[in-house]
Amino acid sequence: MDRILILAGSLAAVSLWGCQPPPEHHEEEGSFAVTTPLRQDVELSRKYVAQVRASQHIDVRAQERGYLTEIFVDEGQRIEEGKKMFQIMPFIYQAEVGRAQAEADMAKIEYENTKMLADKDIVSPAELALAKAKLARAKAELSLAQTHMRLTEIHAPFTGLMDRFEVRLGSLVEEGELLTTLSDNTTLWIYFNVPEAEYLDYEQRNEPMVVDFEMANGKLFDQQGKVETIEADFDNTTGNIAFRATFPNPRGLLRHGETGSIIVRTPHPNAMLIPQKATFEILDRKYVFVVDEEGVVHQRAVHIAAELNHIFVIDEGLEDTDKVLIDGLRKVNDGKKIETRFEEPKTVFSELNVYAE
Repeated sequence: MDRILILAGSLAAVSLWGCQPPPEHHEEEGSFAVTTPLRQDVELSRKYVAQVRASQHIDVRAQERGYLTEIFVDEGQRIEEGKKMFQIMPFIYQAEVGRAQAEADMAKIEYENTKMLADKDIVSPAELALAKAKLARAKAELSLAQTHMRLTEIHAPFTGLMDRFEVRLGSLVEEGELLTTLSDNTTLWIYFNVPEAEYLDYEQRNEPMVVDFEMANGKLFDQQGKVETIEADFDNTTGNIAFRATFPNPRGLLRHGETGSIIVRTPHPNAMLIPQKATFEILDRKYVFVVDEEGVVHQRAVHIAAELNHIFVIDEGLEDTDKVLIDGLRKVNDGKKIETRFEEPKTVFSELNVYAE
């Protein structure tokens, strides 16, 4: 019985020991880690939701009323400029062309006879002028009939991709009715919206903005684009303005209507970097603690130019030689004298990268 009690007590002790939290890591008593800012070239990336548009995307509509008698293409097909796409019943227009041609021939014969008589002073110049006018009118009617006849054949105005058909063979179509759409996606216009503050930053760069496109599957498109156009007005409801980037699409991978993300990369050469954990916030402003040669802590306001993973880019408030407190910020205050231990910036930032992974 005693052995059972002793064994139970041992198990309880092991259980209590296993439930205790692991010991916390504390900086050395009275010693606080400091480091100096790190200078390094960095690149900041921003993503924007984007819409893909073909540089040419048009509605293909019927130009005459009639029955759709022929379809020479298929949905999704790439067709060349000038290729016949649709044929609307031409018989009525063929008859009109024949009638107009006959009237033009009659008017021509009448004009030639009248001219012959006028040359012999048998008829007056006025009668000759009237015959000439009749011939001109007959030719105009013939030209109009021929135009209507041509409009029953619909040809591709440029090389592009066919979309789905809105009508089927044998349908009675009205003038102006939508038949399909046609897209030229060899060049793409990709639109994305930019907030006002970032728009101002981009405009002040005074250099072409080259961007990347991340497709819906998370992969980067193999061509880079260039921002060539910015809309005239901001959207008052969102505070954004639309940018348009032009991308070549030689393999035709991207199509009109796709979505993805535009990635804008902003270089920061020789940027001043500090760990984010070295900062604290008071009334929406960022501060750090700087320790002088006497070990006295001084609160210092800093301006954040950009934010990276666990890192801030600083453009105002610090010097390269300043020793910035990176641990124990809650244990000190402005004017307090402390003991410090210096850690190399590269070591500090390499540990940040390890934790970030």
